[in-house]
Amino acid sequence: MPDAGGRLAVRKTYKLYVGGAFPRSESGRSYEVTDAKGRFLANAALASRKDVRDAVVAARKAFPGWAGRTAYNRGQILYRIAEMLEGRRDQFVSEISAAEGLSARKAEPYVDAAIDRWVWYAGWADKIAQVHGNANPVAGPFFNLSSPEPTGVVGIVAPQKGPLLGLVSVLAPAIVTGNTAVVLASEQHPLPAITLAEVLATSDLPGGVVNVLTGRPAETAPWLASHMDVNAIDLAGVDNPALAADLERAAAENLKRVIRPAPTPDWRADPGAGRLTAFLETKTVWHPKGA
Repeated sequence: MPDAGGRLAVRKTYKLYVGGAFPRSESGRSYEVTDAKGRFLANAALASRKDVRDAVVAARKAFPGWAGRTAYNRGQILYRIAEMLEGRRDQFVSEISAAEGLSARKAEPYVDAAIDRWVWYAGWADKIAQVHGNANPVAGPFFNLSSPEPTGVVGIVAPQKGPLLGLVSVLAPAIVTGNTAVVLASEQHPLPAITLAEVLATSDLPGGVVNVLTGRPAETAPWLASHMDVNAIDLAGVDNPALAADLERAAAENLKRVIRPAPTPDWRADPGAGRLTAFLETKTVWHPKGA
């Protein structure tokens, strides 16, 4: 509808986020996103199995460079994401208000918590190795040192509720330690995920480190879980026990690490370090000492 001056508003096009770019789904499909009262908000891309494959390829390509960065630099980049998100705070408040039927005043704490969570995980970047790595006592003239390393490509089924705070709570710990990610956004509330992708694209995060797909996780998650180049999967947003069991079985084909969905997660609670360590492998090195 034109405004009072007769000008038509420029409607936003919501796309996927793959390899640092914003393509439409290769299938050409889309679906309607509505607000809490069932009113039309936007058309979102309906990702296909081909989009899942493309996102995994992008994540794998980005992994060596991202894992090879210093922990301090990854922390800087996560902090930069928080800065950029802070600058678009009002937009996120508006999207969450519409999606969940909240007043702006009630939506603001969720956005603020999401911003703060990026900062919190940024602070862990150069500390996690000190907390979870160690020198091991051994019998013999050797140094025996264990240190954590990223698992690889992590598939994430984002929470269906808490479309921003929940998403940040599962995404930030996966990438801060050097993993790359393929995210299946909330089906009902995908708009904050794509707006977050725009924040990531305009931060210093390299393309391909995070890839965001919108659509129906029930359709795309089986392909993500069974993909042989995915090393781990977080089922946070799977609220169907039968589907969760199917995905876990599919993940077992190449021994993926799996985080099972919690019954009633409270994304506002202290996140702890559980998701930081879930997608880390431990490398142990022996080195002779003495003469």
